[in-house]
Amino acid sequence: MLKISHLHKSFGDNAVLRDISLEVAQGQVVAIIGPSGSGKSTLLRCINLLEKPDSGSLQIADTEVQAATLTRQQETALRAHTGMVFQHYNLFKNKTALENITEALIVGKKIAKAQANETGLQLLDRVGLREKAHSYPAVLSGGQQQRVAIARALAVKPKVILFDEPTSALDPELVGEVLQVIRSIVDHQTTLLLVTHEMSFARDVADRIIFMADGAVVEDGTPEQVFNQPRHERTRKFLSSSRS
Repeated sequence: MLKISHLHKSFGDNAVLRDISLEVAQGQVVAIIGPSGSGKSTLLRCINLLEKPDSGSLQIADTEVQAATLTRQQETALRAHTGMVFQHYNLFKNKTALENITEALIVGKKIAKAQANETGLQLLDRVGLREKAHSYPAVLSGGQQQRVAIARALAVKPKVILFDEPTSALDPELVGEVLQVIRSIVDHQTTLLLVTHEMSFARDVADRIIFMADGAVVEDGTPEQVFNQPRHERTRKFLSSSRS
């Protein structure tokens, strides 16, 4: 479903991603862990081309692009396969919860408003927020805003959903409700990539754990292998510090 080959990304002299290559099967749930500054979020932003890689290639489903020759049309085609949930929600403040979900359906996919609204209400049901359909983000808690953002990502029926630290901006008491919604959408048909600091959640929900450090993939394996028998000292140090 997703293939990344020799991806590089630098900001000035700072190499943030160094020769990243990995493949993710359809329906896999992959948690990406690692210290701050290791390139995890930049990798997600490169996958949906919010950041343009310097070199390498990306393929999602049947759409493949080369960073060196990327066109606007290819960028749109690749991004159409993805949904993204951001750390700070990124909801439109002047639109209701329902309108935030239906915007991409009406404007991007040219779906009739009545049909888009029906889909939006079904998705709000799915994340437990139907009664907030006509509420604006300002009156929603952080957890509720993030649940709307998840519903918005689901609306376009993406091949791959990218979660960029979806709980890190939340108060501790709101983290559980968002993690529960993420758990509920794991259907092993949609591919999920999740950057997270929630180690126990990653271990519980993911099929596969990728540990990144210094812009590179250091370790890639099952939760059992990475958490219980890490092969690399860098992984062991990180997991030890995250438990303390």
